[in-house]
Amino acid sequence: MAAAAEARGPGGCRERREEPRAGGGQAGAGRARRGRGGSAGPGSPPPCAGWRLGPPVRLDLEMQRQWMERLFPWQGILTFRVALLVCTARSLSAQATCPDIIVTQQLLKEGFHRELLTRVELGAGEEAIGSCTVAIKEHLPAGLYVDPYELASLQQHNLTEALMIADTIDVESPEYLATDLAILVYMKPDPQCDRCFKAMLPVHSRYHRPSKDDGEAIAVLKNPEILIYCHKSFPSLECWNYSEVEAPCSVRNGHTCHWSNVTYKPVNKEVILLVPVGLKQHGALVCAGTLLTTVLCSCLVLAAVCKHGPSSFVHCSE
Repeated sequence: MAAAAEARGPGGCRERREEPRAGGGQAGAGRARRGRGGSAGPGSPPPCAGWRLGPPVRLDLEMQRQWMERLFPWQGILTFRVALLVCTARSLSAQATCPDIIVTQQLLKEGFHRELLTRVELGAGEEAIGSCTVAIKEHLPAGLYVDPYELASLQQHNLTEALMIADTIDVESPEYLATDLAILVYMKPDPQCDRCFKAMLPVHSRYHRPSKDDGEAIAVLKNPEILIYCHKSFPSLECWNYSEVEAPCSVRNGHTCHWSNVTYKPVNKEVILLVPVGLKQHGALVCAGTLLTTVLCSCLVLAAVCKHGPSSFVHCSE
């Protein structure tokens, strides 16, 4: 029998060699030739063709360097994109968990004297809202005004707490001579909602110029500013966009507090109030009727004075 020997080539491939023994002769040589060139049996290692042809071809160092230079820029771009996706995902997650502020405004009653009901809903827990005060800053157009004497009466009955920023208000001024008005209204918790605040503000329409067509004038009421002041930490302020402003702490307290003017997405862009006015083509008729009524009332007053007045006016009846 022939002794078997294994030789290991590059890549771990093996080659089985057999050496003929004494007396083996041509049979051993034949078996050796079959072992080197014949087909391998099951479980035998693969033939080492590359080993026989020569050592494998190696990459040149310069080619490796060029390949690495091409690879690293793509790695940097890929890293930047992954970081951008992570930051975007975190931002979207923060927006999804950040509570929304819902502000609704509604005009009650009809005519020249209306009531503006404002309701603010904060999407936060009841415990966090308990230490906060909410106020709204209303911007009334020139066509609307608030009666300061009426506000004082409502504050005495603890119905509405409002502070007018303007020093004086001319309630008799027409719309085309008046200016815009800013009012700070302190809201109260809504008993029907744990996260809601509401405030009622009486507003009145000013005299407008007569209209040409439909007999109505438009007064546009913009969305109010939302001011929040908290005595303790309020977690929702961390995800809301806000700016620091100074305003009185309350109507009865003259001290100034630092409020957070919160940015929100309004439900309605604006509230439109239709004010009934006269028509221009009726101007002559109105003037004639006014003049006739004035003359008639003056004559009646003069007649009553002459008839029932003091003795000094007795000669008027003679």
